Amino acid sequence: MSDDQFQQSTSFLKKAVPLMMKYKVPTTPTNYALWYTYVANTDAKLNADVDATVDEHGTCSPLQSDMLYQKHMADKHSRDINALKQSLESMMTEMTHSMSDTIQDTDAFHSVLDNTFEQLSRVENEGLSIDETIAVVRNVVKDSQALTQSTRYFKHQLNDAQQEIAQLKQNLAEMTEQATHDGLTGLLNRAAFERELTAYIDSPQTWPFCLILIDLDHFKKLNDTYGHVLGDIALKQVAKRILDYCRDGVQAFRYGGEEFALLVPQKKLSTAKRTAETLRAAIDRMVIKDRRRGRTLDHITVSIGVAEYGEEKTESSADLIYRADQHLYQAKNLGRNRVMPIN
Repeated sequence: MSDDQFQQSTSFLKKAVPLMMKYKVPTTPTNYALWYTYVANTDAKLNADVDATVDEHGTCSPLQSDMLYQKHMADKHSRDINALKQSLESMMTEMTHSMSDTIQDTDAFHSVLDNTFEQLSRVENEGLSIDETIAVVRNVVKDSQALTQSTRYFKHQLNDAQQEIAQLKQNLAEMTEQATHDGLTGLLNRAAFERELTAYIDSPQTWPFCLILIDLDHFKKLNDTYGHVLGDIALKQVAKRILDYCRDGVQAFRYGGEEFALLVPQKKLSTAKRTAETLRAAIDRMVIKDRRRGRTLDHITVSIGVAEYGEEKTESSADLIYRADQHLYQAKNLGRNRVMPIN
């Protein structure tokens, strides 16, 4: 390295390090590479995305830095591996739910068969039919018993397969513990939410900001009535609708199960509530179709709780989540399909 190159590199580092300190970006090799490239101004698209992130959020959190690195600087092989892991996780989730629904259907079918056997056996035992009919009945009973054995064997095989998939899913979860996205919905995951919320609280540039918690109404009943496959379709469609309303720096996360979280930077409670209400109404208008089974779900609703974190706040992330969660439960208790607080 020539003296000029060394001096230039030193100059870039002197510019990059203060920026990383300002935005509380961990001093990892990938973050050094990202911010070094930014101050070197050698990648116009990267610089534009960094500037846009800072404009929208008032900061560039560790999570946002990592996402920018993945987008602009990670090699294609690494990106392909991450995409494959997310696809595998999504596939195994859907297969697990599909098998669970199939097992439930098998149980119901087995119950119907048992009742049918009882009725057919009574016909024979009570001598209510002529000999030819009895012969037919015996054949039906015999065939039905064989079908029952086959059904039981199939259920046993499904249980074994489900256990194998559960193990594979656990192994994959351990491999992707540091991943940032949820495999089913494609939204940022719970771990990413917790890191980002901490960064928001630690960065006054983002204040005031709001947390929006969204919960699908009667989701357990939906799964019990229509099956987990349609439940997964509903989660993915709602997630897609939520993403449609993520503008001006708003970030969406799958908080857990049927619950989602949004971080709304540099906005007060009144603005965040308007966003939440618009989103609630949009979800209420959704029509979800399961083409495989010919089922339609046309009344998905959500309950929403909103809380603001401002300059006067000294609370922890757990306290902020608790306030938003309390508003969410108020919305549930008041009949669901609404945004709280009212005032």
